[in-house]
Amino acid sequence: MNLKRIRRLLVGILFTGFCFLGGYRYGVWQTEKFNSSRVSLNTSSMNEVLERLKASYLKPEDIDNSKLMYGATEGMTNSLGDPYTNFFPPVDNTRSKEDLSGEFGGVGIELGYIDKTLAVIAPIKDSPAMKAGIRAGDLILSIKDTENGVDKDTLGISITDAVNLIRGKKGSTVTLSIFREGDMESKDIDLVRDTITVPSTNLEWVNNGKVAHVTVSKFGEKTLPEWEKIVNEIVAKGATGVVLDLRNNPGGFLQRAVDLGSEFISNGVIVKQRDKTRTEVMNVDRRGKLIGMPLVVLVNRGSASASEILAGALRERIGTKLVGEKSFGKGTVQEAQELPDGSGLHVTVAEWLLPSGKNIHGDGLEPDIEVAYVYDEKNPKADSQLDKALEVLGGVIASVK
Repeated sequence: MNLKRIRRLLVGILFTGFCFLGGYRYGVWQTEKFNSSRVSLNTSSMNEVLERLKASYLKPEDIDNSKLMYGATEGMTNSLGDPYTNFFPPVDNTRSKEDLSGEFGGVGIELGYIDKTLAVIAPIKDSPAMKAGIRAGDLILSIKDTENGVDKDTLGISITDAVNLIRGKKGSTVTLSIFREGDMESKDIDLVRDTITVPSTNLEWVNNGKVAHVTVSKFGEKTLPEWEKIVNEIVAKGATGVVLDLRNNPGGFLQRAVDLGSEFISNGVIVKQRDKTRTEVMNVDRRGKLIGMPLVVLVNRGSASASEILAGALRERIGTKLVGEKSFGKGTVQEAQELPDGSGLHVTVAEWLLPSGKNIHGDGLEPDIEVAYVYDEKNPKADSQLDKALEVLGGVIASVK
């Protein structure tokens, strides 16, 4: 069973939805601005369609006014043709905020598919799932939540729907029907949901403990304090260099790119942000602890928005080499606006530019050293891109001695 390949498949499945959050800048809903620009729409056709549905649809009891309203609102935002301007009904809006916060009520399971069947990619350490004995590779055949009236077979279920059913209020119970390879039959496992915290950063020491391989998987609410702990360890252990791994990082808060960039860049521009009326320059905003540290950055097609801002700024400002594959190419900034009913609107308000003024939207960042990821079945832990990054870093370290 090839779990590494499944993990990379899962990243691909989740990326499209999650990258809507890339370049994400929290905004405050400004009632005055909204009212001053309000446009009256002729909704006669929509009302006519609603009446005809109620009169003619085979199962009128299935007509849900709130779903129709949210569907119409989603359609209105989708008509702009901008994949990053989106309306989120209350449940989806809550999920998007949970993903950025890195904290939610759930059981602690990374989900994916094995042979088109919903499966556990990995249980999160110390989570209810791990404590209950759920393992990587377990198949999830059904999801039951008596309190919420859920009894759902997972055949054909999407990752998003499965996440929505499994997550829930801390202290509540969800029952998963689990089938494990080698067993004769499935078994039901009751899991009491708890607060699940998913870190956005990870530190691994490589090259005999001399080089810090730092992975940043997103730029969320807790990324900065997590990052600062890692930096303190890097300084304390006297690392000779850093590989900053931004592969499959779809972005998040734009400010986090400025924060992390300020760790390596001593002064000046990190990113420019241009809206309808002006261009704002965002500079280094603090004294970094890793200025002058030998550094290489890993990127791939899954690196988008804020991760591209960081990678591009490091290359343009201090000559950092980018290793891997061309990045995604998302050069716009979204503002999150909260609506009174708990729904949300993520609307494109600006575009971001590299320190040089270049806009990479649709183009991405070309790596300095292009290396494709090659999976090695005989050595699943092998990472051809990381190996190349370490080789390049070795040259950087040698050049500064």
